[in-house]
Amino acid sequence: MPQIAFLKAFRFRRNATEQRRWLQTSVIEGIPATIIGNILGGPILTAFLLYLKAGSTAVGLVLAIQSLANIVQVFAAFFMQRMENRKFWMALSGILHRMFWVLTGLIPVLLPVPARVPAFVALFACSFISAAVSGVVWSSLMSDMVPAQVRGRYFGVRNTVHWAFASIALLLSGQILESAGSPGAGFAILYLTAAICTVWNGIMLLRYPNLPFEKSQETSGVGRLLKPVRDRAFMTATGFIALFILIQNAAVPLFSYVMLDILGVSYTAVTVVTTVQMIVMMISYYAWGSLNARYPAFKLLLCSLPFIALACLLWAGLAFLPVLAVLVLVHVALGIGQGGYNLLNFTFLIGDTPKADRPMYIAVFAAATGLMGFVGPLIGGILYDAIADGPAWMGQYGVSMFTGLIMMALTGAGPFILSASRRSR
Repeated sequence: MPQIAFLKAFRFRRNATEQRRWLQTSVIEGIPATIIGNILGGPILTAFLLYLKAGSTAVGLVLAIQSLANIVQVFAAFFMQRMENRKFWMALSGILHRMFWVLTGLIPVLLPVPARVPAFVALFACSFISAAVSGVVWSSLMSDMVPAQVRGRYFGVRNTVHWAFASIALLLSGQILESAGSPGAGFAILYLTAAICTVWNGIMLLRYPNLPFEKSQETSGVGRLLKPVRDRAFMTATGFIALFILIQNAAVPLFSYVMLDILGVSYTAVTVVTTVQMIVMMISYYAWGSLNARYPAFKLLLCSLPFIALACLLWAGLAFLPVLAVLVLVHVALGIGQGGYNLLNFTFLIGDTPKADRPMYIAVFAAATGLMGFVGPLIGGILYDAIADGPAWMGQYGVSMFTGLIMMALTGAGPFILSASRRSR
């Protein structure tokens, strides 16, 4: 594994060989999880929903569920105070997450057309509620597994490895859908692959260590909840990022819908440009992780947000450039921005929050950003429905362009807002 070279430079509190084995397990475990997320999620998820005859509002609802489910992390954080075996609950909820998702593949076979989208929404909600529980427990466990001095670089390398697999998986998925002869046959192959990866992922989850859990000293649930709420710097950062996500999610999650349904781009072309995004993310994860070894996570986080805004603004290029060229530029910018955001957001949460109360900090952050992330795609779906009979350019690039302008203005104010709050901590 590539991370071993730099991990050897550090002394660990426990046996170095054992700790390296834990970190390797985390890297390997994430490979099947990443494959599942990319052969069933992203543009493939949108394609499957369109196959089930879902409209833009239904697509927006499904995409929003992934964020809304994070509110469950608050309840999971309360439950963690009674949790003696983090490994068990992480593995159970992680397996349930992927199992429910794989079960959605049976919907076209078992249900009539009118019942398909509601059934998908129900199973998808169960899947991502389980994912939310698994996420808060996994984050807590990883913060204890990974030494603080190598977190940025380790997660940078880990994410780089995973996104290499994600790029290959997504590219192959597009080829399978194009060459299978029918969408149903193509999706059957993808779902069968996801079922195999679910078993692989479950085996690896059971190989994580069950480290001792340092619980909060707050005896009451209200006290634990108020701990992060009273942290002014943390709540200011959380509010700012939640607002950014609200605006971002009105456009970014619906990029695949615009490409497939409005622009009429082929499955292959959509997966190719999304693969470009993943390759850029793969490189940027390592770059952002290396920078995080020298600079604070929250400062780098601010630097990543303008790239996401730029990705939305670049859609305006459709007015005078070829479609494929614009889509590549959009996804390059998005890959840089989301690579930085995903990595630095996580290292900020597990590095800049108190250890004993970290699950509740993570849960409060996830609930706030998840709620805004839920509302964003709903707004986006409604907007695309509302402009369906309007000028073509509004659907093609207007929504994304105006969203990008608002985000760019917000990122300009970000350094002043977050820097002031950090100084008050």
